[in-house]
Amino acid sequence: MLSSASTPGCRADQEEHYRFLHSMLMEKKLHMLFKIYERLRRFVKRAPVPVEERASSLASHFLEDLVQHEWREEVKELSALFSKPHLKGATIKRDESTGAIVVARVMRGGAADKSGLIHEGDELKEVNGVSLERRKPKEIIPLLARSEGDVTFTIVPASSKQDVASHKKLFVRALFDYDPNEDPAVPCKDAAIAFKRGDILQIATMEDDAWWQACPVGGDNTRAGLIPSQQLQERRVALQRPKALFQPEQVKATVFPVEEDVDYGAITGIHIAGLRKSFRLGKKSSRVKEAACSRRWSSGVHDSICPPTYVEVIPYHKDPKDRHRLVVLVGPSGVGVNELKRRLLISDPDLYGVTVPYTTREKRSQETEGLDYHFVSVLKFEEDILNHRFIDYGRYRGHYYGTSLDSVRRVLAEGKVCLLDLNPSKLKRIYTFEFKPYVVFVKPPRAEELRLSRRRAKTLRDEEDSNQVRMFSEEDFEDMIHSAQTMEAQHGHMFDEVIVNGDIATAFRELKADLRRVEEAEVRWIPAEWLRLSPVMARRSCGLLAGWI
Repeated sequence: MLSSASTPGCRADQEEHYRFLHSMLMEKKLHMLFKIYERLRRFVKRAPVPVEERASSLASHFLEDLVQHEWREEVKELSALFSKPHLKGATIKRDESTGAIVVARVMRGGAADKSGLIHEGDELKEVNGVSLERRKPKEIIPLLARSEGDVTFTIVPASSKQDVASHKKLFVRALFDYDPNEDPAVPCKDAAIAFKRGDILQIATMEDDAWWQACPVGGDNTRAGLIPSQQLQERRVALQRPKALFQPEQVKATVFPVEEDVDYGAITGIHIAGLRKSFRLGKKSSRVKEAACSRRWSSGVHDSICPPTYVEVIPYHKDPKDRHRLVVLVGPSGVGVNELKRRLLISDPDLYGVTVPYTTREKRSQETEGLDYHFVSVLKFEEDILNHRFIDYGRYRGHYYGTSLDSVRRVLAEGKVCLLDLNPSKLKRIYTFEFKPYVVFVKPPRAEELRLSRRRAKTLRDEEDSNQVRMFSEEDFEDMIHSAQTMEAQHGHMFDEVIVNGDIATAFRELKADLRRVEEAEVRWIPAEWLRLSPVMARRSCGLLAGWI
């Protein structure tokens, strides 16, 4: 219970609190906050909507002002951002000879393309009733910006052109990586598409000499985008091609066993036919190797020294009765091609097989006919050479050695995947629909990683058997990298996959996974060249392409 003495003190406190509260309520700032709150409440109740017509007009006037200051880089960028929404689907240009405004390009899959009313070469006469006579392309942007709803064009159609090829779907496999963001020459980065080596592209139009239109196969995006034309990209590559492409072709090098490709039975305890020796070109001297790697690129389609950048392909649906594809491993000496082939064989002997080479030398006591070699007479061997039955052959110490087409057919007839390692200059012999080769290019890593990995491999091999040490010199590394660059430049159009062998275990896992995908694929893309060269394929072409035309 409070005493009477405390009552006056309480009253004094209450009066002080009252004065403080009164002063706060009378504060002008508080009254302003109440007014703002009331205004906001009324604003919410009104639920205003944006005035789109005014926004369009403002954008139009703004673009007109920007045109006067386009010499500044930031103004150019801002002008491009404002104009993009109105230019999707088609681009325009001024005809230098007539001065008319014409449609330069219609983006396939865009609104202009879907309408079917606007085509490349059409002359624009009016936009929403406004004449375009004596106007520049940049002056048309504000006209489009002012448009409300539909845009009406008055056009003079270009002369109709009968293009038989336009009714046929054209597919290509890209042989290079492309990123439009890194290409300063692309007309419009937003209209271009990026792709990787090996991607399948459907060509929509090739009317422009420099920029084709294409869309990736298997993607969700059906709108075509710009890609460098073959002519443009090959001109670019020509400026950067290796010097070896210009070297004259020299006398064919002698084929002899390569020291690194030895009998692995001593290491694994497993004897594998066809792996006793590899008869690829060995290294007698750097000059011989240069001769082997300096052959000019050529194919049934291209005759230029410059390697192609796209290869025409067609879809192939594997028949359950079809044999496995031939798998060909190529790469410079020392890169590990034979080791990868050995690991594939050991990993699944029931799936993978190798060819047995032919030779004219005498059979040794420990050798078995048809397992180590096929021993034939010189007359028989030379007869097979004349009948083009060898993929590759040569002489070593007076005897012939070679890989026959028949030996490949035997492995495939057994229901196995035939593994073959070749110099890429010999690929053309088996690059046919009969074998449907899947070519894997094994290339070395960068010089620093190459030195480390090969010296480590040398040490590991030394621990197993000192007789099989392969001493890599700095010259070997340089030759390997140079040879790989030349092989890729000259024969890269035939490579289906590129694997960098910096670590043999990693490269093997990548190779095995890739071959598994090839076997499981429902649709395979094969070079159209095989269709043209194969009479059997020509008869089956209608059914083969039925789902794609």
